[in-house]
Amino acid sequence: MITTDPKKKALLDSLKGGLIVSCQTQKDEPIYTEDMVVKMAECAKWAGAVGLRLNSPEQIRKVKKAIPDLPVIGLYKVWHDDTDVFITPTMKEVDAIVEAGCDIIALDCTAQITHEGTQAWDLIKEVRVKYPDHLIFADVSNIEEAKRASDNGAEIVAPTLYGYTKETANIEGADYRMVAEMCRQMEGKAVVIMEGHLYTPEDAMKCIFVGCHAVVVGSAITRPHYVAKRFVDALSGYRDDWRKAEKAKHTNELK
Repeated sequence: MITTDPKKKALLDSLKGGLIVSCQTQKDEPIYTEDMVVKMAECAKWAGAVGLRLNSPEQIRKVKKAIPDLPVIGLYKVWHDDTDVFITPTMKEVDAIVEAGCDIIALDCTAQITHEGTQAWDLIKEVRVKYPDHLIFADVSNIEEAKRASDNGAEIVAPTLYGYTKETANIEGADYRMVAEMCRQMEGKAVVIMEGHLYTPEDAMKCIFVGCHAVVVGSAITRPHYVAKRFVDALSGYRDDWRKAEKAKHTNELK
């Protein structure tokens, strides 16, 4: 959905052509400390990032307090054993990240079935009605989901979940042809921000070249244990897969 709201347009324009850094850490990771996410965000700002992507109300509040001038794409990861939907799965999580101060709401907009028994993409219509002043960032896995997200009110679509659904589970690299086609089909409907499987500045530049509005990079910048694991996997003849650890479920229940 293309916005005509001047504040939303100004926010989108501020992201154009830039790097958004995903600053996230879980309590069971080796890099976790109470202030680690703030340090990640400070490094991103120092480097010239145009925005941040943050998980959980707690981490959004911490970073917003320390760095109030960078826009935040907020999400809330909640895992359940009976579903692969974990990014802001219900309105309860949406309410929590909005209250914490996020500028843009990110949620799973795939066709996957949630823990509650609904299709993930059903939530977007409710969010659009309840939070008309927020941009919606739709995490999808394919072009059809991107189209539906745009039709239902998302101003931003991203192939964040390409590689995380059952249909794409064994994919490790970015599909630039698919991303380019998504940009073409979304033109005039929503902006495409590339997220997922980007490991180098050259990867990011390819995405801008094929038409992406901006790029989000996380693990390759902020999670050194995954960077190290990719090297170890390659040097050991791919006896292990670092993405098993990256895809691991964590406990992060709302209280």
